[in-house]
Amino acid sequence: MFPQFKFIADHALLVSFSSEIDPEAHAKVLALDAAIAATPPPGIIETVPALVNLMVTFDPVETDHATLETAIRDCLSKMQVQSGAGIKRRVEVCYEAPFSPDIEAVATSVGLSAEAVINAHVSGDFHVLMYGFAPGYAYLSGVPDSIQVPRKATPVRDVPAGSVIIAGPQCLITTLLMPTGWSIIGRSPTQVLTGDPDQPFLFDVGDHVAFERIDVATYEKRSKGMAHV
Repeated sequence: MFPQFKFIADHALLVSFSSEIDPEAHAKVLALDAAIAATPPPGIIETVPALVNLMVTFDPVETDHATLETAIRDCLSKMQVQSGAGIKRRVEVCYEAPFSPDIEAVATSVGLSAEAVINAHVSGDFHVLMYGFAPGYAYLSGVPDSIQVPRKATPVRDVPAGSVIIAGPQCLITTLLMPTGWSIIGRSPTQVLTGDPDQPFLFDVGDHVAFERIDVATYEKRSKGMAHV
C-alpha cells in the first residue's frame, strides 16, 4: 500500500509511508527528503517532512504532479534509510515550582511520584519528528510509556515560552506565549529560536534531544544569559 502519492492543489505532492505514527515510516520520510535534496527534480520549491509523510511543493509552471511523481519514485529507489541519524542536542529543564504546574497531576495520573516522573522524562529517548503549529514548535517522540498522559479536557491560556509540555508519546518546548492542552512539567532556558536566518531553529528534523535537569538558580542564571546549546 505504501508509499502513497496524493496530489495537493496544483502545486504540491504528498508522499506517505504509513497511516499511523511509526519510527520506520519516519525514517523513510527523512531518507526521501535527503535523496530529493541530493538531486532535486526540476521545479521543486520546498520539501516539508512530517510524522509519516513528506510534502513536496513545486512550481506548476515548471512541472506537474505526474512528472514529479516519476522523479520522486526514482529518488525512492536511491534513498538510504538510516537509523540513529541526526545531531544530539542538549536541553536544560527546571522541573521545580513554579515552572511545573502539572507535574503532580501527571504523577497522580500515572501512579508515580513527581520525582519518578522527572527521572523518567530525563531518561527518555527523544527525536525531532516535525515542526508545526507555531514557529519553532518541534514535535518530539520518546515520552516513556510510564508517564504518558492524554491532553487536558480544557486548554490553559498564556503558557510561557520555554515550557516543556507532554501529551501521549510526544513532548514539545514552547517558543511563544500560547494556550495549550498539554501537561506542563517544566521550563527550559534553552533557546529554540536561534535568531539565525540560515538556521532559525535549534533542531533539525531527525535530531536527538537529551533533557538535563537544572535547579531554579541555574534556570534564572541561564535565562538572564539567553543560553544557546
